[in-house]
Amino acid sequence: MSTIIDRALKGQFVLIAEIGVNYYDIATKLNISLMDAAKLMVKEAKDAGIHAVKFQTYKAGTLAAKNSPSYWDTTEEATTSQYELFTKFDSFGEAEYQELKNYCDSLGIEFCSTAFDIAAADYLNDMMEVYKISSSDLNNLPFVEYQAKKNKPMLISVGASNEDEITRTLNLVKNINDKPIALLHCVLEYPTPYSHANLNKIATLKETYKDVIIGYSDHTKPDDCCDVIKTAYNLGAVIVEKHFTLDKTLKGNDHYHAMDPNDARKILAGIEFIDSLRGDYELKCLDTESAARSNARRSLVTTCDIKAGTVLTRDMLTFKRPGTGIPPEELEKILGKTIVENLAEDTILQYSMLN
Repeated sequence: MSTIIDRALKGQFVLIAEIGVNYYDIATKLNISLMDAAKLMVKEAKDAGIHAVKFQTYKAGTLAAKNSPSYWDTTEEATTSQYELFTKFDSFGEAEYQELKNYCDSLGIEFCSTAFDIAAADYLNDMMEVYKISSSDLNNLPFVEYQAKKNKPMLISVGASNEDEITRTLNLVKNINDKPIALLHCVLEYPTPYSHANLNKIATLKETYKDVIIGYSDHTKPDDCCDVIKTAYNLGAVIVEKHFTLDKTLKGNDHYHAMDPNDARKILAGIEFIDSLRGDYELKCLDTESAARSNARRSLVTTCDIKAGTVLTRDMLTFKRPGTGIPPEELEKILGKTIVENLAEDTILQYSMLN
């Protein structure tokens, strides 16, 4: 079973480090091989407590036409052609991803990669427990159908899509595949301004698609208090995927809106704190409230001295703390009963005092 799906089905938070192809720039910075850089990023993710890592598997020639324009912030990534950009980052193939899969297994962190063509979808099948559909492929129904037929759980990002498109793709997958599905809210802006995050869409997805897992693929820049991710979680996103880097100052590609290991630790600590606040949904007094409940509630208390044999009337009683005697809601039931012992003023009334 996939760690991602297993945790999500239990309602436990899942953090996925979207390494993508950021290891290329890390390799250049550190003057190490691409494989060593990729493995380093996997290890840093694992050490930070992240549950899964995700790469992107493509060849530029099968992904983008040569005249495909950019859709990212060109002040952060200056390349204006998708084909040109993807060509820089498409050297890994089946053997390299298998090596990364094996390395992930050795560390105990889940491996997955978004396939962007048929060849990748085929050779990644034996390496992954889940398939990830990019927002950009939500309407690529033949390709979605091809991956759905692998009969594995699916994570589907729904950035830049309308409700009818989400429903259509979801129904297509459901008609083929009975495994768990997660819909991930996403905004297709790189980076996403905080004011464009539109996190309430998570609550709408949760309400509209009640039989699937809900998550969030985040493209905002990490904020100091992790409020974006924590808000997404509180709105119902149990799976969060965020780009991952070891150096947020690196120019180009996906470093400028990525989390680093310290950000990941803050996110996970923040979610752990939220979970400690949430408790459960049962409407009952907590065990930890028992002492306060007893002392802060009120009891029926005498307003005057009362001799044994006296019949209780309303003017003989008031309500005072603590709540260790007969509770005020019993007032009407005890009026007219006889006192069996002499009582001083300000006595907390007990049932044993009545006949």
